[in-house]
Amino acid sequence: MGALCAPEAAPTEPAHEMFFPMYVVKVSDFLQMEGPPESHCALLEKGLLHRWHPDMFAIFVSHQWLGYAHPDPDGRQVATLRAALRGVIAGSIEVEADIVTEYAQARYPRHWQQAIAEGYLFFDWFAIPQITARAAGVNEDAVKSKAALAVQSIPAYVEVANIFVSLVPYLTHVETGKQCSYASWVSRGWCRAELWCHVLAKKPDTRVVIIYSKEELEFMYPLQWQQHSITTGNFTVESDREVVVKLGELALRSKIEYLSKAGPLSQFRFYLSQVPRLLQEKKRRSLEEFLAEFRFESLQQAVQDTSSMTAVMCALFSGDENMLRLLVNQKAELNFGLKGLEGMGYFDSQTPLMAALKSQQEPRLIEALLELRADLNAASRSPKALGWRPPAGPTRGSRFLYAKSTAFRTGIKCTYLVRTPEHVQVLLSARADFSVGGPAQLSPLTGAAAFANAATVKALLDVRCDPNILQPDCGRFLGYGPLHAAAIHSRENAEAVEIAKLLLEHNADLNARANPKGILAPVFFVVGQIYGRMTGLQKASRSVLLMSSLPGVTPLGILSWAGNEQMARLLLDHGAEMLPNDMGHSPEDMARLTGQLHLLPHLATFHV
Repeated sequence: MGALCAPEAAPTEPAHEMFFPMYVVKVSDFLQMEGPPESHCALLEKGLLHRWHPDMFAIFVSHQWLGYAHPDPDGRQVATLRAALRGVIAGSIEVEADIVTEYAQARYPRHWQQAIAEGYLFFDWFAIPQITARAAGVNEDAVKSKAALAVQSIPAYVEVANIFVSLVPYLTHVETGKQCSYASWVSRGWCRAELWCHVLAKKPDTRVVIIYSKEELEFMYPLQWQQHSITTGNFTVESDREVVVKLGELALRSKIEYLSKAGPLSQFRFYLSQVPRLLQEKKRRSLEEFLAEFRFESLQQAVQDTSSMTAVMCALFSGDENMLRLLVNQKAELNFGLKGLEGMGYFDSQTPLMAALKSQQEPRLIEALLELRADLNAASRSPKALGWRPPAGPTRGSRFLYAKSTAFRTGIKCTYLVRTPEHVQVLLSARADFSVGGPAQLSPLTGAAAFANAATVKALLDVRCDPNILQPDCGRFLGYGPLHAAAIHSRENAEAVEIAKLLLEHNADLNARANPKGILAPVFFVVGQIYGRMTGLQKASRSVLLMSSLPGVTPLGILSWAGNEQMARLLLDHGAEMLPNDMGHSPEDMARLTGQLHLLPHLATFHV
């Protein structure tokens, strides 16, 4: 997922060993199946399983089980997968860029449609012998042994797959009654391990495809895998933690070793700098060790380096406060604009201080940066100012997405990027202004409601950050507030519902209507509405649909776009009204347009 500069050298040997054959099902056979998925034994008897070999185009499907004894008792998960695959093969559905990076990620080439149609699918229930579904007369110990070997081989299966899919439609676990979604999937240790093994694999394309519904496929935001350490993941069997953490460590160290030989140097330095945070492995380096490990010829060369991974960035991402101080005291630049780290989720022109907050560095490192005179008030620049131009493609669509991406990248300050309560306190002590600071002049509280956790939102509310859009300059371009932001990002932020509760407790207006302002806002949104109407809203991308629907939309309307059922119930229980946006679309209309049909029973109940 994401590359600073894609390595051209041929991959070396796989990092993981395959202890048990990788069994896959033809996509064409899978599309003919109906109902709940059948087990490994059943498909083996029917002759529908095939041993993987390198000439196969393989799709690895990672998912969360919806039952203790069966992964998908009602067959709803695989039904979503079948519908999504049919749409991709037919060309009626494309994998969209995530709404943060937007147009920065290229779509899959058209010839992949045929590759997928003729490809093979790895789905654990199909591929791994299951003790809960063994055939009559089969030796239980033998099944256990094979299953154990297959489970140990999952990292290898991930590594050889051409596409990695996260299958995460909103569904309910049949035993626990809990909602299963992207947020719950990415919280699980095993799912994180699968994700890491793919992202860190030595293969050309390590992007992750998220299937939210049968019509919503999106690339994962590149920063997200870095925010989900295996060590802090949830495990059903606690004894798995130590073993699975070692798998992740092997994948990361193998990536570093490969890049140390194949390059590019910037990637090698980036991944090496992530070791302390991702593996919870603190290490204090001497100057000589730092220079040698990150491959700087001398202290002078390290101080003068202007690559995408300068010595300052190596020290910063490593959490190495002492080395950071040493470098800056030797006149290393601290207030430069980042470049070349887009593929890892750090946008051009953002500063090292912003990167430290975004990567959730410890407060002592943030304090050190401020003591060293990191610019507290620096703001990210627009893509146009950096020389970017709209990408090739359909003119209206490309320009619209370029305009949207420009809006979401321009004018970001460090206060918008706080990710922990400690970050808030450190910046407050430095007298940071928390009234504005986000793109399009959104408030820092809006940023925290979107990307941080409930504790961070509470810290901002405790210092009287306003949960509503009352200040004349706050959010004047996009015109929405924290509750809207929590709704927009409710599918990937596991604490979105708790954040919404906090905002409501502090008198956030749950019926607030987004009100874009400013000279460019009318043009921007009119273009969005025209583009949406010309393509047909039901055929427009999720991003186009969101932005063209934004004027006048309430948090419930936004939520009907995002699909989080728990938050929808929360807003409705607190009295959210079924108000239409300026285009006349009610929350129920939005749910229909975006395919969030699971929300309709709740919305219809409250419909007047």
